Amino acid sequence: MRDSGSRGIMSDLDEAIELHRATLLLLPLDHPNRPSSLCDLAASLGDRFPQRGIMSDLDEAIELNRAALLLLPPGHSDRSMSLNNLALSHQHRFRQRGIMSDLDEAIELNHAALLVLPRSHSDRSTSLNNLAAGLQCRFREQGIMSDLDEAIELHYAALLLRPPGHSDRSSSLDNLAASLQTRFDQQGIMSDLDEAIELHRAALLLHSPGHAHLFSSLNNVAVSLVDRFLQRSIMSDIDEAIELFREALLLCPPGHSHRSSSLKNLALSLQQRFRQRGIQSDYDEAFSLYSQLSHSSHAASRADLGVAKSWAASADILDHESALLAYKVALKLLDQQVALLSSSSHHFDVIKEAVSSLATDAFSCSVRRGALTTAVELLEQGHAVFWTQLARFSTPLDGLSGSGDIGTALAEEFKRLSFCLRKAFDQYTEDQSPQIRQLTMQWDDVVTRIRMLPDFSRFLLPPLFSDLQKVAEHGPVIVVNASQYGCDALIVRNAEDPVHIPLDITQAEACELSSEFHTLAEQFGSSDNQLKLVGILRKLWDHVVDPIVQALRESNVCPGSRIWWCPTAEFTLLPLHISGLDHEEKKLADIYISSYTPTLMTLIRAGQQPEGSQDASSQHFVAIGQGNPVNGRKLKCVAPELAVVAQHVTPIISFTSLEDANATVENALDALDHNQWLHLACHGMPNRTQPFKSSFAMRDGPLMIKDIIRSNWQNPQFAFLSACQITVGDEKSPDESIHLAAAMQFCGFRSVIGSMWSVDDEVARQVVSAFYRNFIDDSKRLDCTRAAVALHKSVKSLRKKIPLEQQIVFVHIGV
Repeated sequence: MRDSGSRGIMSDLDEAIELHRATLLLLPLDHPNRPSSLCDLAASLGDRFPQRGIMSDLDEAIELNRAALLLLPPGHSDRSMSLNNLALSHQHRFRQRGIMSDLDEAIELNHAALLVLPRSHSDRSTSLNNLAAGLQCRFREQGIMSDLDEAIELHYAALLLRPPGHSDRSSSLDNLAASLQTRFDQQGIMSDLDEAIELHRAALLLHSPGHAHLFSSLNNVAVSLVDRFLQRSIMSDIDEAIELFREALLLCPPGHSHRSSSLKNLALSLQQRFRQRGIQSDYDEAFSLYSQLSHSSHAASRADLGVAKSWAASADILDHESALLAYKVALKLLDQQVALLSSSSHHFDVIKEAVSSLATDAFSCSVRRGALTTAVELLEQGHAVFWTQLARFSTPLDGLSGSGDIGTALAEEFKRLSFCLRKAFDQYTEDQSPQIRQLTMQWDDVVTRIRMLPDFSRFLLPPLFSDLQKVAEHGPVIVVNASQYGCDALIVRNAEDPVHIPLDITQAEACELSSEFHTLAEQFGSSDNQLKLVGILRKLWDHVVDPIVQALRESNVCPGSRIWWCPTAEFTLLPLHISGLDHEEKKLADIYISSYTPTLMTLIRAGQQPEGSQDASSQHFVAIGQGNPVNGRKLKCVAPELAVVAQHVTPIISFTSLEDANATVENALDALDHNQWLHLACHGMPNRTQPFKSSFAMRDGPLMIKDIIRSNWQNPQFAFLSACQITVGDEKSPDESIHLAAAMQFCGFRSVIGSMWSVDDEVARQVVSAFYRNFIDDSKRLDCTRAAVALHKSVKSLRKKIPLEQQIVFVHIGV
């Protein structure tokens, strides 16, 4: 029975596939060798899939195995093998796509394969094992205990068919032990754990030094012993586990793929023993093991990153001196991991899992240790990493092009590959993913070669504080951070050290306040809700904003000045810009003019004006309005709103308007490619579970974030996004800022206005009218840096005319 293919030279495998195809063409449907020819071709395609990841190979292998099975009726001697091959192909496809029907079919096929094998058949134990593996996999997906119980019975049956001396006895012992351990994890039955340990011990005895499975067998026994120690606190269990983990680590020299996980296992068990016995040497050794990660020279793996995060968490909780180093190592490994991924929404879940709270906890750790500039650097490194990676494809290369022929050639190659990767965003099929991986590797190689040039050693590396401090040239930037270890704010100032403000609020309280605010935002309209909103704004002022305002005053930031907010975690979802009480001394909007930025580098890039971008003759303004989308409520004020924009803008810049039937996805994308100034009035459609599908509603469908990313912007300046919930992003990873407003800014717009929640149609028209009156001054010249002040004045002038929640709905992002 076939379990896996041999691995050879890819050209040989390609040739074998072509030969198998040619052979198959020579065999008619009724030829006795046709089933084996179908299976041979399917097997070769199955072997090529892990090498190249082309999904059509796997799909074709399934169809070929299915065709072979149809030619082998019940009673045929090869039917069981054919059923197994088809089941195996479905399991492989399930692991790639996660479609449950593939796993269900694999289980049914394995059931059928088992039924046709007599009890004395030499392949029966393998068939039992295959069926058990499928049932365990389905248990992990769906949690149905009967699947796990059946898998255990099948593993028992397989073990009986593999008596002492059988070549596969050790794997059968481990399989049964693993399934019993899983049942222990679910039901807490100690006899399952005790039996699992004895089975793992029996398997270990069968592995002599040098055996291929010795490492995993040592780990299996040790992990089970640690589990039992946590239940019964028997010190001999943790002592034995530590010795087994030590043996396993000796089998993993530096550079070994399992070394980081082995370091972690031993370090964690030493920490557990330290908590019981308090022996300092255990504590010291645990962190000495972790610190080996900081000297690693091989390419970072996801396992390395996981171990570094475990090190950081342990060191922070225990207040170990290596905590800050651990966070630095973890964020360095994160950067390496993200660089290896193509910038696709398919990888966003991987990034979310990798990032977690790493950057915000690193910030908190740095602040608690008085390393304020390091706090800013580490947060920037691990904050909005998806956008940061995507922004690398648009890096200016003026200096590189001027550094000789080599620099010019590398600059051209960098631009070409970056353009290809950006245009490929979310468009490629699974069959094209190897090409995307190849492009990513080529891009990474070019970056490495650029760093070898004089003055480019830090090209696309995480910025230093000296670079980040430039963000405050036009006013202070306030980083507001929420971490499980505490909440803090830092004021980044130009040419001065950051100012630290500890906040009188926990992350749990910030989360509760954020949840309360967003529940309320969905129900705005009644006077009761107005009172609740005032209460939230008061809490936000008392616990977060007021101490920051006091620090700004002490830093001589004059009233009326512009300030920028850079919030993290739960604070990204709160209206910091409008917090406060009714009287002027305690209402932020009456003291400072607020803007937001998702990261510091985003704001720095927005402040950099490309050459020639101020040339009025090359500037174009487009207003896109869609009040009658295919699927959506009609918006009555879109046409009057666009008329107001046209009235103010037409005299001073080339102006185009796209409305109703002309406001399609294709026309909007074309307009985005040819205009530097944008006003967009339509429905905003946030998608909090699949944020890259957040969209603007056009006449013929959604204009999504992933479409916007692929646009070929030409020095974009300003976008007014007159639509609902433009700053609403992924509900589980607000730090990544995957929302429509951020998409516009990360794609190059220097200044963006958007909304935090639903906007009333008529209110939007009034705000837009007041905004453009204030935006275009006596010079009759458009300047995107005036947008924040214009919005501030406009909202202030409408305070008595529109409800409180609508006064604070629009926010400014950027310069």
